[in-house]
Amino acid sequence: MTAQLETASGYRPGRTLPFRVEAVRQLRRRRTAVVAMILAVLPFILVVAFAIGGDGGDGDGAGRERRINLLDTATASGLNFAISALFLSAGFLLVVPVALFFGDTVASEAGWASLRYLLAAPVPRARLLWSKLMVALTFSLAAIVLLPLLSLAVGTVAYGWQPLQSPTGSSIPAGGALLRLALTVAFVFVSQLVTAGLAFWLSTLTDAPLGAVGGAVGLTIVGNLLDAVEALGQWREFLPAHWQYAWADAVQPQLEWAGMLKGASVSVAYALVLFALAFRGFARKDVVS
Repeated sequence: MTAQLETASGYRPGRTLPFRVEAVRQLRRRRTAVVAMILAVLPFILVVAFAIGGDGGDGDGAGRERRINLLDTATASGLNFAISALFLSAGFLLVVPVALFFGDTVASEAGWASLRYLLAAPVPRARLLWSKLMVALTFSLAAIVLLPLLSLAVGTVAYGWQPLQSPTGSSIPAGGALLRLALTVAFVFVSQLVTAGLAFWLSTLTDAPLGAVGGAVGLTIVGNLLDAVEALGQWREFLPAHWQYAWADAVQPQLEWAGMLKGASVSVAYALVLFALAFRGFARKDVVS
């Protein structure tokens, strides 16, 4: 007789651990509420800071000229305030929730000793990773969208609904500026995919969520430090950190695409490699926790 592999009636590997179930699980986590609270409070903190500190200060060199110019126009309108909030947070603050949502995916299950039970349910390994990846992407996108959206609302109440003022003195009509703001948010999200890939890959290698999160944040910081080494010359263009503020070209009177396209290409290339490493390594991993 030929042995046949028997499966439970109605079992469909592609329907295990559906997106909705995993999303609800992650939404109920305390760290999700903490991230949302921090992002929601930040715009109000910035309004108070600008009210106390004024519209800006003197620069400390040409290397910080772009930042100072953007902050000088932060109180010109709600749109300017949203752009400034995004600028202040994109370099580090938004890195943390992205690393948290991705680094906590698989490692937390291993830390709780529930990973092997999920796989024994049975949930195929690729399906488990794919479901967690989609939820992490969704939550990260929500975090990146939440900050400028709330900043736009708070800034409009505080500073009014006016055209987007450029540091050079020109302006962009409010309708067009909204599209520019959406473009900047999209680019920031794409640029954060490298941190996401690092955290996700590390999450499949360790049983300690903080190790995966901290490792991803640490490597992102190392990338920023390497980009500051001018001796590397054109090699810096292969670093994702080199392009993280390329979206500033989107809020200039004349929209420039070159920097954003290069930055997006570098980020997506790194992210695809890291996600592939995560799937490949987890498929061969001996899960004992």
